[in-house]
Amino acid sequence: MNSATVRNLLVRGMLAGLGAGVLALVVAYFLGEPNVDGAIGFEESHSPAHEHEVELVSRSLQSTLGLATGVLVYGVAFGGIAALAYCFALGRVGRFGPRATALLLSGAALIAVYVVPFLKYPANPPAVGDHDTIAKRTTLFFLMMLLGVLLAVAAVIAGKRLAPRLGNWYASVVAVLGFVAVIGLAYAFLPAVNEVPADFPATLLWRFRLSTLALQVTLWAGFGLVFGELAERLLNPKPAATVSAGTAVAAPR
Repeated sequence: MNSATVRNLLVRGMLAGLGAGVLALVVAYFLGEPNVDGAIGFEESHSPAHEHEVELVSRSLQSTLGLATGVLVYGVAFGGIAALAYCFALGRVGRFGPRATALLLSGAALIAVYVVPFLKYPANPPAVGDHDTIAKRTTLFFLMMLLGVLLAVAAVIAGKRLAPRLGNWYASVVAVLGFVAVIGLAYAFLPAVNEVPADFPATLLWRFRLSTLALQVTLWAGFGLVFGELAERLLNPKPAATVSAGTAVAAPR
């Protein structure tokens, strides 16, 4: 793949990430923000001193412009990174076309980048979590994310190397089982974090975590569909329209 094609795919990946970010923004605003407001209400009701604090950024600005900026920048950034990974993966993970490769890559990214760390360290709304452990919790989450990405890459490599001996199906099964086994060991040995207040509404916590998962699913599914279509049009352009059958074209004399 030459540099011009890589550049074109990178641009398309960022545009696809922007489009997917718009879809994710809708999910975040209508599903996520009501739960954030509920958690903030819980926090304020349990912290009388909070009423005297000065807000540097208003809640309305956080839930609109701030939310849009964060989600869209996230979408563009990860869209560009995913596009570069796509350039490497295309043709190396099986005989899949541009669209199918984009969807496979998006699904793998969703699992490795978000689902794997989420199952061990799920997202928490305001009022959940000790301020003194933010750095520790952030480090553990990104460590789990890095582990998920590295193990996903290792699973693909192992599957490719085992395929000549076991066949594609059994090689894929062994690679997936190995991935799950190592992730399970990481879940068992990495420290757990449980800082949910005893009186925090369980339903609110559950809805918040589901909304964050829905946001990520929307983002990566949208990226896979949009980027797959853009990549297909770039890499497999449709031939020029041919003359309709039965229409005679007179040759010049």
